[in-house]
Amino acid sequence: MPASEKLKALVNEIPEPAKNGTYVDMDSGKIERIDKVVLELRKGGRDSVLGLIDLLVEPGKGDDKAHFALHLLAVRVSAPGSDEARAEFARAVASQLAGDRPTAVRKYLIDQLQVAGGKEVVGALGKALLDPELCDPAARALAAIRDGAAEQLLAALPKVKGRSRLSVLKKLAVLRANGAAEAFKKALADDDPDVRIAAAWGIARLADASGAAALLKAADAHKGWERINQTDACMALAEALLAAGKKAEAAGIFAHLKKTRTDAADSHVRQAAARGLTAAT
Repeated sequence: MPASEKLKALVNEIPEPAKNGTYVDMDSGKIERIDKVVLELRKGGRDSVLGLIDLLVEPGKGDDKAHFALHLLAVRVSAPGSDEARAEFARAVASQLAGDRPTAVRKYLIDQLQVAGGKEVVGALGKALLDPELCDPAARALAAIRDGAAEQLLAALPKVKGRSRLSVLKKLAVLRANGAAEAFKKALADDDPDVRIAAAWGIARLADASGAAALLKAADAHKGWERINQTDACMALAEALLAAGKKAEAAGIFAHLKKTRTDAADSHVRQAAARGLTAAT
């Protein structure tokens, strides 16, 4: 909704930022003025949020006070005991993601959902995953929210490509999404080495014993940086399985790495695998 003149005047009460464009090292008087503005914005509820969003412009194209005000509001409504206000704020912000606002503005809105969003906005963020320009910030916001995030990421995974696919896989790994086990195994054969590495770490973070054979095969098949990363993921998987009491599965991975990592540069891998094998047997 268009910002009211009252809201514009309220935002203009925010002191000017420092010459570097930040609001650090402010004196007590400026802090008090800002606190009063934020308090009034909170009283305005959804109307204040939508009005602030209407004032947002792309970086370098206007006053940044509305950006600052919206972020402060996101932080304040996220305080303990403010869940109703937080949810109202998040729903209002999420309602503006699908519009025709500039991409930079929509990214900023998603950043605020990373601060203040909850399960009530995961559906809107799931839709944003399908926009290549918004996928990465949307995936980060979902990972921060956690509740209901894995379902949105898994639903988007077959529909996204390139860097978006990588972002989604990484966040599924961060969340240890059990439903992603098969997706991680499949991604080990992806054309993109970064995707393959993300998949390897996903399997390791899930402590997925059923993915051990595929992960070892992938690690054996590559060279250089990818081989190093995937070997590390194999070790991490073995250690996770050992910690979970799955000694036989862990021992199989340790034994394979001890036998196959024969280069001089891999001596640390052999030593670690030998220690792990001792613990597992």
